[in-house]
Amino acid sequence: MNALKTRQDVVDAAVELLRPLVACLTPGKARMIAGNGSAHYSEDVAGMEGFSRALWAIVPMLMGHCPEAEPFWEIWKQGIVHGTDPAHEEYWGDLHDSDQRMVEMAVMGMGLCFVPERFWEELSPAEQDNLYAWLNQINRYDMPKNNWRYFRILVNTGFLKVGLPVDEARMKEDLDMMESHYVGDGWYFDYETKRDYYTIWGFHYYDLVYAAAMRDRDAARAARFEERARLIAPRFACWFDREGRALPYGRSLTYRFAQGAFWSVMAFADTRPEGMSWGRMKGLWLKNLRSWLALPIRDRDGVLTVGYGYPNLCMAEGYNAPGSPYWGMKTFAALALPEEHPFWQAEEEDDLPPRRFLDAQVRMLLTRDRENRQVIAYTAGNHGWEHMHEDEKYEKFAYSTQFTFSVAKEATTLEKGGYDSMLAVKRKGRDLWHGRSGCEEFEMKEDRVRFRWSPLTGVEIESVILPVETAEGLWHLRKHVIRTEIPLETAEGAFAIRRDWAGARPCDRIASALRAEGGMAAAHGAFGSSGIFSLEGNREGRMIWMEPNTNLMYPRTQLPMLTGEMEKGTHTLVCAVFADSGDACPTEIPKEVLAHVESL
Repeated sequence: MNALKTRQDVVDAAVELLRPLVACLTPGKARMIAGNGSAHYSEDVAGMEGFSRALWAIVPMLMGHCPEAEPFWEIWKQGIVHGTDPAHEEYWGDLHDSDQRMVEMAVMGMGLCFVPERFWEELSPAEQDNLYAWLNQINRYDMPKNNWRYFRILVNTGFLKVGLPVDEARMKEDLDMMESHYVGDGWYFDYETKRDYYTIWGFHYYDLVYAAAMRDRDAARAARFEERARLIAPRFACWFDREGRALPYGRSLTYRFAQGAFWSVMAFADTRPEGMSWGRMKGLWLKNLRSWLALPIRDRDGVLTVGYGYPNLCMAEGYNAPGSPYWGMKTFAALALPEEHPFWQAEEEDDLPPRRFLDAQVRMLLTRDRENRQVIAYTAGNHGWEHMHEDEKYEKFAYSTQFTFSVAKEATTLEKGGYDSMLAVKRKGRDLWHGRSGCEEFEMKEDRVRFRWSPLTGVEIESVILPVETAEGLWHLRKHVIRTEIPLETAEGAFAIRRDWAGARPCDRIASALRAEGGMAAAHGAFGSSGIFSLEGNREGRMIWMEPNTNLMYPRTQLPMLTGEMEKGTHTLVCAVFADSGDACPTEIPKEVLAHVESL
C-alpha cells in the first residue's frame, strides 16, 4: 500500500481493495462470495451484501471522474442488472420485514442521487423498471426504528432525483423519526440508549449525503444536518490519537476504517466546522486510513477479513458476514471531489484535541497523554442487550487506542474471560465469573466516573474511576465499595498487552519484563506498558496469559491482574492502573497519583 498523501494515492488504495473482489463475484456478477463464514441471514443475501458494499467506493469514484472506476463499474453494472431482474438466476429476491437487503439498497440510492447518468440513464427501459421495482420494495415493509430508516430515505431521495414516484409522506415520517433520535451537541442515539460509531458512520454520514443531495429541495433540514455535523466534529476528533488510531469501542468494529468515514463525507458535502481547517480534517482521515492499511486485515488474496487488527471471528457479531467489512469503503466518499477542491489542496495537519474532555452525551470521559500517543476513554451508562460481547464492547472501565480490549470465550477461567479493564467476581469456590453488565445508576464529572452495579444477586458494587495524568504517562485510580451477601472471589485487570514481536518467527518468544508480586502486577515491552497496584484490600498480583485471539488488536496478550477473596459484608478495594505506549513501567506509584486517593 502506498504512502497515502495525494488524491491519486487514495484512488490507488481504493483500487487495491476493490481489485481482489472481481474474482469473488458469481458468474452473473450479482453476488460477491468473500469467504466461508456466515451471518444470521442466508448466503444469498450475504453475497448481495458484499457486492453492494463495494459500491461505497465505486460511486464516489464515478462522481469524481476517476478513470480507474470504469472497469469496476462495467462489472458492477452487470450485477445490478442481473440482481434486479426477476427472470435472472441471480435475482436478489423479494424482501420481507427488517430484511438485510434494505441495508444494502442505500448506496444504490446514493448512485441515483449523484450519478444518474451512470446508475439510471445507462440502463434500458426494462432494466430501469426492474431496478425501480426491486428498490421500491423497501417502501412496502417494516424496518427497525433506528439508523435503518436512512436506507429507505436514501432510496427515496434517489427516486426523487431521477423523477420516479415516491411516497413523500413515508419519507417525511422516516426523516422526522431520525431527527427524533437527536439528543444534542451533535449526538444521535441509535437504538435504546446507544451512542457509538453508529452516530458517526450512520446518522451523520447519511445526514450529509442527504444534505448534499437535497439542499435545493429541503434546505432547512439540510442546514440542520450540516450544523449537527459541525457540532460533533471537534468532539469526535477526541477519539483519535496522533497515529490516527480511533477508540476501539462498541459494536461493528469489523468495519474498521469506516471510523474515518465521517471526515471524508464532511468533505464530500463541502461542510467544514468553524475553527477546523481542511488540513486538520484531511489529517484525521488519512492517518486513520494509513493505520488500518498497515495491519494484517486482509487474506492472502487481498480480501478484507472479519476481525479488527487481524482476522478474528471471536469478536464478530451475528450480522458480520464475510463481505460485511466492506462497509468500510464508505471512507472513500471524498474521492467524489475533484483534485482542485480545497480538501485535496490543503496540507495535512496534526490535530490537537484537549487532553481531557467530558462528553456527557456519549457518556464518556476522554483523556490523552501530553504527546497524544494514546487516548483512553472512561465510560458508564451505555449498555447492550442484543449483540455478541456487548458487555466487553460497552462496559469496560477504560478503552485505549493503544491496547484495544479483549472479549470473552468463556467465563470459566480468567484466561478465557477477557477481563482487562474490568472487575470480575464470582461466588467463592464455584460459579462463573461476572463483570459489569449494566448500571443501576451512573454519574460523570470532569474528573471522574461513578457508577453502581450488581454483577450477581446479593452483590452490589459502587465504583469510582479517577484519571490522573503524570509525566510518566496515563494513570487512573479505581475504588470499589462492595456489599455482598455471599463469599466472593475477585479479579481486576489492567490493560492486556501484546507479547510477541510483529513479524517474529513462530518459534520466537519475546521476553517482556514481567512482575507479579505482592499487591502489584506489571508488564512492559516494545508494545507498551501496563500495570496495576493494590492500595486497599488484600489482593495479590498475577500475570494472566490470555487465551489466544481474545484481544481485538493482538492475537497473543498478557494481562496484569489483582486477585483476592472476601467474606460476606462490606469491603473496599482501591488500586492504581498505569498504561503507556512506551517501553518502561514504573515500579511504584507516583506521588501525584497517591495525592488523589483521598478524593475518591
